[in-house]
Amino acid sequence: MVCRSAPMGAILYMLQDHDDKPAHECGVFGIVATDADVARLTFFGLYALQHRGQESAGIAVANGRTIRSHKAMGLVSQVFNEENLRPLAGHLAIGHTRYSTTGSSRLENAQPFVVESVLGPLAVGHNGNLTNAATLRQELLTRGVGLTGSSDSEVITQMLAGGEGRTWEEKFKVFMVRAQGAYCLTVLTRDALFAVRDPLGLHPICLGRLGERGWVVASESCALGTIGASFEREIEPGEILMITTEGPRTIAHMPAHKPAECLFEYIYFARPDSLLHGKALHAVRVAQGRELAREAPAEADVVIPVPDSATPAAIGYAQASGLPYSEGLIKNRYIGRTFIQPDDQLRQVGIALKFNALTDNLAGKRVVMIDDSIVRGNTSGPIVRLLREAGASEVHVRVSSPPIRHPCFLGVDMATYPELIAHRLTIPQICEHLGADSLAYLSLEGLIKASRHGDDTFCRGCFTGKYPVDIELVNKEIFELR
Repeated sequence: MVCRSAPMGAILYMLQDHDDKPAHECGVFGIVATDADVARLTFFGLYALQHRGQESAGIAVANGRTIRSHKAMGLVSQVFNEENLRPLAGHLAIGHTRYSTTGSSRLENAQPFVVESVLGPLAVGHNGNLTNAATLRQELLTRGVGLTGSSDSEVITQMLAGGEGRTWEEKFKVFMVRAQGAYCLTVLTRDALFAVRDPLGLHPICLGRLGERGWVVASESCALGTIGASFEREIEPGEILMITTEGPRTIAHMPAHKPAECLFEYIYFARPDSLLHGKALHAVRVAQGRELAREAPAEADVVIPVPDSATPAAIGYAQASGLPYSEGLIKNRYIGRTFIQPDDQLRQVGIALKFNALTDNLAGKRVVMIDDSIVRGNTSGPIVRLLREAGASEVHVRVSSPPIRHPCFLGVDMATYPELIAHRLTIPQICEHLGADSLAYLSLEGLIKASRHGDDTFCRGCFTGKYPVDIELVNKEIFELR
């Protein structure tokens, strides 16, 4: 397929629009350790999970009697300091770093949620989305339960705190029967840490060992190495794991008939040094790039990634195609961390706020530009233009995932139908919109083959519109509109 390069006008994107990716989810962390500063270890664990959410962060610590917590809006490094970590003393802790998928970005929705219950204090951190949250929330309100926020995570907390059951084990089982959708939970009581994964296993959570001192759970294995813990295993779909000073114990296992893991964990979300099903995701993404090269070759001189997330796929594409790999774009890795908005003149600079082109590597070259996904299409076009302005004679765009034609309702802020460019336009139309010479996506079959050697136990809702559960929730701010 060949498309003519289209002229583009002034680029008027706000800084936060430059990341044309599915928005992140949340990161959860938990630790039980003797003779250790669990709050400090949780801080560093959350630091390793910062890529999963940048809106708020929090830590709750239990000492066998009470739970103390601190949370605020901002990055982990902005929320915590020596002064507010010092009072968080105990031997059990959970931590959370948030991207809002249900409930807006405000302090009332920051986690962990901490409440009192008939069984004692309770703190909850949640990654995912309940698809029947509206029904469950209404049931709580009807029972007279007061809610201060607008997130499904608060609904989970109140369901556990006031739900049926005489023990925490019974309460978890009742919750898992009622709840639908995606949830990885770290739950803290006065003397135990619980890790819970939904029956479909939509998002990852794993168990690690901190030598002889204790045990750790985290959304991704990359957080384990940060604090010197070793990876033990993934927490299974439908598993309720209880951890005390005596060690971990599975108290229930309620898996679905067929798992449905999120494919975007393999494509983009999880850090490339994290392990899923025993494989480092860097190697999986390299394999995706190789498969893309076999499916969609291009006559070109060089392969470059859109940094940083597409780098492994670009390496794989170069390996399989025989084309040289090079860097064509340098990313300003800190521009997205500022809360200072650009003025009108800087907005017109557009994509150059985030990327600089390496002219010497591009001038006169036919370039294959590898990206891992295109959601709204509002950055790929400006990047193509940037490459042409740097001297590229042709720009062929290759994407290591299929077209995203449907939103996600299971813990990923994927954009709405009108915002999704692949929902509105055909591939030739997208190509023309981007101003590329050609455009091709990895097929769904190729993605599954590269990610798990054909073992198809994935959720593919954002690609096909077929979800593993019934969908009820359709707007992340639904509870604020009532």
